[in-house]
Amino acid sequence: MVKEEKKQQVEKLRQLIEQYPVIGIIDMHKLQSKQLQIIKKKMRGKAVITLTKKSILTHAIHAAKKEKILELEKILPQQPGIAFTELGGFNFYGTINKMKSSTFAKAGDIAISDIVVSEGPTDLLPGPAITELTRVGIPAGVVDGKIAVKKEKVVVKKGDAISAELSVALRKLKIEPMEVGINIVAIFENGMIYTKDSLSLVGEGYVNKLKQAYTEALNLSVAVGYLTKQNIKLLLVKAIRSARAIEGKIKPIEVVGESVTKTETTETKTSEENKTEENQNENGGAK
Repeated sequence: MVKEEKKQQVEKLRQLIEQYPVIGIIDMHKLQSKQLQIIKKKMRGKAVITLTKKSILTHAIHAAKKEKILELEKILPQQPGIAFTELGGFNFYGTINKMKSSTFAKAGDIAISDIVVSEGPTDLLPGPAITELTRVGIPAGVVDGKIAVKKEKVVVKKGDAISAELSVALRKLKIEPMEVGINIVAIFENGMIYTKDSLSLVGEGYVNKLKQAYTEALNLSVAVGYLTKQNIKLLLVKAIRSARAIEGKIKPIEVVGESVTKTETTETKTSEENKTEENQNENGGAK
C-alpha cells in the first residue's frame, strides 16, 4: 500500500470517528469472511463495519478531534475492525451478539460450554470412524449396520482446549459446539469506554446477575438469622425444622416439672421414713 492510500484511509476513518456517536472496537481474530459479510448485510443502514490495520486505526484515532478518544488506543487488538453506529452502545452490542451462529470446532479452540455427545445412532458406516471416536473417549459400536454412541459422554469441559483428534470426531458426528460472530471488545460512547465485562450484562445477562445477587443475599440473611420481610418465611421454616430435629432429645417443660415434683415427694417420704425408723430405734433402746 502506497503512502497516499494510507493517508486516504486514515482520513476516512478520522471522519467516521468524528461523525458517529458510538464506536465499536472489534477483534477480527478467527472471524470468517463469510460470517462478516452476512452480519454487515444485516446491519446495513444501522452501522458501518470495516476492517483496517492497527497502525492505520491508531493514526486515525490520534487525528480525530474527540474527547477521550485516545483511550481507545490502549485496547486495540492485533487484528482490529471498527464499527460506527448511531444506535445506543448497549443496544448495538446486544443486536450484534444475537447474530452469532454455530460452527465446527478447530484444534486449539476453547470450549464455551461443556461439549456433550449424546447417546444414540449416527449416520456413520462401520470402519475407521469407530477408532476415531473411541480414541477420544466416545463409547461407540455398531447397531443395525451404523455406528452408534453407546452412552452419553462429556468430551470437553467448559474452558478446556479442543484437541485436533476431538475436532475431527465432532465434525464426523456433525456437532457444532463453537459460536462464530463479531467479537466486540469495547464500545466508545459519549467519552466513556464500555468493555466486554459491562457490555455482556445487556439483556438476559443483566437480569441473571440481579437474580444471582438476590439469591446470594437471601441465603446469607437466612444463614446469619437476620430478619427481613423477604426471608421471614424461610427463617420460620428453618426454626421449625431445628425444633423437630431436637424433639425427643429433651423433655417437655410439663414432664420436667412432673419429674421434679416426683423427686421432691420421694425425697420427703424417704426423709419421713428415716425419722420414723430412728424414733423406733430410740424407743426400743430405752426399753
